[in-house]
This record gives sequence, structure tokens and C-alpha cells, in this order.
Amino acid sequence: MTTPLDIVILAAGKGTRMRSNLPKVLHPVGGRPLVQHVIDSARALGSDQILVVVGHGAEQVEARMAADDIRFVAQTEQLGTGHAVLQALPHFRDDATVLILYGDVPLTQATTLEKLALAVTDTTIGLLTVNLPDPGAYGRILRDAAGQVEAIVEYKDANDEQRRITEINTGIMAAKAKHLREWLPALSNDNAQGEYYLTDIIAMARQSGLGIHVAQPDTPEEVEGINNRQQQAALERYYQSRQAEELMVKGVTLMDPARFDCRGRLTVGRDVVIDVNCVFEGEVMLEDGVHLEPNCYLKDCVIGAGTEVKANSVIEGARVSSHCAIGPFARLRPGTLLADGAKVGNFVEIKKATIGEGSKVNHLSYIGDSKVGSCVNVGAGTITCNYDGVNKFLTEIGDNAFIGSNSALVAPVKLGKNTTVGAGSIITKDVPDEELAIARGRQRNIQGWQRPSKKD
Repeated sequence: MTTPLDIVILAAGKGTRMRSNLPKVLHPVGGRPLVQHVIDSARALGSDQILVVVGHGAEQVEARMAADDIRFVAQTEQLGTGHAVLQALPHFRDDATVLILYGDVPLTQATTLEKLALAVTDTTIGLLTVNLPDPGAYGRILRDAAGQVEAIVEYKDANDEQRRITEINTGIMAAKAKHLREWLPALSNDNAQGEYYLTDIIAMARQSGLGIHVAQPDTPEEVEGINNRQQQAALERYYQSRQAEELMVKGVTLMDPARFDCRGRLTVGRDVVIDVNCVFEGEVMLEDGVHLEPNCYLKDCVIGAGTEVKANSVIEGARVSSHCAIGPFARLRPGTLLADGAKVGNFVEIKKATIGEGSKVNHLSYIGDSKVGSCVNVGAGTITCNYDGVNKFLTEIGDNAFIGSNSALVAPVKLGKNTTVGAGSIITKDVPDEELAIARGRQRNIQGWQRPSKKD
């Protein structure tokens, strides 16, 4: 926009019906606080100034949402929406267009808001409305005989005829700062709520000879607010359905779009398949041909092309190269790197370790703080003992090593190339290249030994 744009986000409400100690605007949809969605939309508009009006839980909101491009404005008494915007009035620039948003209305598209802001001139203000089959307790839009908006009446102040109107006020509007400087101080609280209604500026605009430009969102869900847990859950499912739709447009196969949750940013390649109940958080990339089986959790990770992640696996802070096999019931913790073709099987945990190309850790193992070379076979039940109670140490395993089942590698320790560790060994010393290491008690067979028996 060539005209400066000031955006006010009202985020001072308590959210009593949420029944929570957390301020309402910090409750999540899609893994982000409600108000974060609104701030992100404001940033997408290229706003020169974002003003967030805070009240209940102000310290929590400010601590969570603090950023260089945000200015917080205190509303110490919650006396209505008009009063809230009035607190931000001293910060408006005289030549700015002011867009008023709500911290508990998270999913309004930036394109919708841009159209509304661009419609504002010296002779018009912008108002976002929506038609609902059951408008409930929302404020109603009153139009004159010519169809022009002349006022908004709040539900508690409306008569029976006005309550039958299905076009409602979303609360989102835009106006010139110079007009708000005139109208906001003139608001009255002479109404059923005893509050200063922001909606009263619509009638003031008409009285001043200004036109009301009305815009509507593409879907009603764009302007739905959240006041209780049921509304939060409903809007969460809408948000996820929208995410799922966008992924399918990109060519992703979702086995059931209704059982999909993206709570971060998911980037996908071609021919990706995602089975039911997979959850994504943070920044996740799935390259071409990745296949996720049911009930997987992925956070801040990259999954390379052609990799298969079997059911009930957890991957966090890891990078997986191409054509790997993971799971079922595997856990990759932060700092894990799997090279091409690596295999991590059922009930295996990897932490801050590199697993080399073609290496296998197939069953019931823990590999932590380790460097594992290529074509290594780690037998079932093997662990790296990396922690002495205070410090952590590195285990190094060379290319083509074979680690027998139920072995313990006590770090710091280094196993050379082509080494073999006998099953059940406890390795505490380095093993040179090509050697066999066995560290277990000598077997004894005792003839004539009798099992204990129960005494009478």
C-alpha cells in the first residue's frame, strides 16, 4: 500500500468461557497462538505499524509475542471495543489508514484484509460483514431503503425485527486515522452493555457523509471468533481441512484428510503419501516419494526422497537422507543424521548420532552421541553407554563393523573398520581395524546341578 497502514489488534479480553489461566489469545489453532495468526496476516500486508492492545494477562501476551515490529498498548479497564481502540489512538499517524482486527479471530486471509484496507478513502470507510443462516448474538447490519449500510445494532440492543437480519458485523473495519480521531472520543456507553461500542462509528460515518464500503470473506470461517473450547476445536478442524486441501492440490496423497494435523510448516515434494493420524510441528520437509505410515509424529526435520517411515515413529530435530527405512516404533531425537539407505528398526532410539550409508540398527537399541560408519550392522539390544552421570562421551564405529546382539559400548570408545564385537560383550577399550572383540564371562556348564524346589 502506498498509504501508511496502522493495524490495531484487540487482545485484551479475559476469555472467561475458556476456563483457563492462559489468556484467550494465546490458545492455539494449528500449533500457533490465535493472536500469532492475526499478527502474521498483519505482516503479510506490509503494515508499517502493528499495535496490540493488551489487558487481561498482558504480561503473558507481551512475553510470548514480543517482536521489534510490535508495539503493545495497555487497556487497564475493559470498557468495550471502542474504548480499546481509543487507547491506541495516540499512536496513529495522521495520514495512515487504520485496520482494526481481533486477536481471537485467527483465520482471516490477508487477501481479504487487503481488499478492505484498499477500499478506504477520505470519503469511505471499510466494513467486513458476513451472512450467516443462524447469526446468533452477533451485531446486525442495518441498511437503508437503497441498500446502503447506515448503522450496526448490537444483539442486546436490537428489536425482534432487527434480530431476524442475517448479515452480521464481524468487527473488522478500516478507516482513516483522522476520522477515528474525531469519532472515537465521541463514543457513548449509553447502551444495554454499558460499553463503548466501536460499531457506533458506522452511524457517525454516515452522519459525516462518508460511504460505507462493505466487503465479505470467501468463507464464514475466516471471521469466526473463539470464545470457548468447542469453538476452538471446530476452528482447528476447519484449519486442518484447509491445510489438507492445499497439500492435496500439491499432489500429496492423504489416506484420510479428516485425520491429519499440521501444526507448523510442511513442505512436500512429489508423490508423498501420508497415512492417518500423522502430526507435524515446526518446520518439516518431505521430499519426493516419502511414505508415512499411521500415527507418526514429525517435528523440525527433513525426510529424504524415497524414505519410508513406518507406523508409530517419532522424528524430531533429525535429518534423514534418501531411501532410508525407519520404524515401526522408532525414535529419532535431535541431532540425528541418517545417511542414504540407512535403516532404523522397531524400538530403536537414536540421539545426536550419525548413522552411515547403508548401516542398520534394526531392533531394540539405543545409539547416542555416536558416529557410525557405512555398512555397519548393529545387533538387537545394543546400547552406547554415553553418559557417566555428569558428562557425555562419543562412540565411534568404523565402516563394515558388526556389533553382536546385546552389546554395551562404553564411551569414549572407538571401533575400527571391519571390526566384530561378540554378542553380549561390554566394550570399554578401543578395538583396532579388522579385530574381533569379546568381553563377556566364560561359560561354565555344571553337571548334576539341581534346580531349587519348593519346600513343604
